[in-house]
Amino acid sequence: MPTAIGSHEETRPRPAGPASGRTRVLTTRSVPPAESLEYWHDAVFDTLVGMDIAAEGSTYDATLRTDRLGELRITTVEADPGRVHRAPRFIARGDGREIFVAVQSTGRALVQQDGRSTELRAGDLCFFETLRPFRTTFPDRFRMKVFAVPRRLLDLPEADVRQLTGRAVHPGGGLPALLAPLLERLADTSASYTAPTAERLAGSVVDLVAATAADQLGADPADLPGADDVLLLRIRTYIRWHLSDPGLTPAVIARAHGISVRCLHRLFQAEDTTVCRWIRDQRLRECRRELAGRPPGQAGLGQVARRWGFGSAAGFGKAFRGSFGLSPTDWLARVRAEGPPC
Repeated sequence: MPTAIGSHEETRPRPAGPASGRTRVLTTRSVPPAESLEYWHDAVFDTLVGMDIAAEGSTYDATLRTDRLGELRITTVEADPGRVHRAPRFIARGDGREIFVAVQSTGRALVQQDGRSTELRAGDLCFFETLRPFRTTFPDRFRMKVFAVPRRLLDLPEADVRQLTGRAVHPGGGLPALLAPLLERLADTSASYTAPTAERLAGSVVDLVAATAADQLGADPADLPGADDVLLLRIRTYIRWHLSDPGLTPAVIARAHGISVRCLHRLFQAEDTTVCRWIRDQRLRECRRELAGRPPGQAGLGQVARRWGFGSAAGFGKAFRGSFGLSPTDWLARVRAEGPPC
């Protein structure tokens, strides 16, 4: 017999879950099985938007993890089969300031919004408008990663948003082939980035989401980011994810992106730098951040250098002095004396 939960009392205690830094985890396994579906309804209301939730049984196994990447709110949902309905009565309570961009990681989703229906399979993207009703059925256990993007950042007219919903965006090629795996990876690694890095990544994500939306709407190609800009975004993200690998060379990067080393160098030359210099600068930035955050006496210069891809402490020291005019030890002593740099 299907079980449905469709009411939410404002006085009901909010679900509480373990948090680490920016990350918060809510799971039905934290409550008695008989209370699991009610708990899940409250968790979804508190984290995403208010919805009716129905399942076949009286118990429900589900977990969600939330994090932030700059101004983006990321929610990874893993749950049993079920149905959700964003009904008008819930919309009246919301402010609709966000548009959801979802990646179907595993399982399937049958989506209905704005008079259209579509099926999402693993890897597909979908836009959800939070100001209007939608229904989604999950026939299997699933995992979905939802990026809540502030509406003002996308700056899309209402009529355009209405044309995007209820459609599966397949990552077979073009911009969706860049966006879908990027969102997948960022949802899994978002907690690991420092605040400045998170802000930069969030800006890149918003630009790529906006470009993908324009592409789906058939916008003039002249209004979209150039192919080189999109490729450079992807390459920079790849480099940040692989900074710890001392074997991260131009040849490796070029091969991973299906381009020549000459093309790779040309992309960075247009940015008035080189790929090797950009990698070195990113590594030095991460080393400085980690060293400054360690308690006195626990600097571990060699360990930190190797963690961020430098082959030796000597090579790290030479690169550091070349960029900042001080040895890592002298710089760290100054930081201890004067406080962290702005």
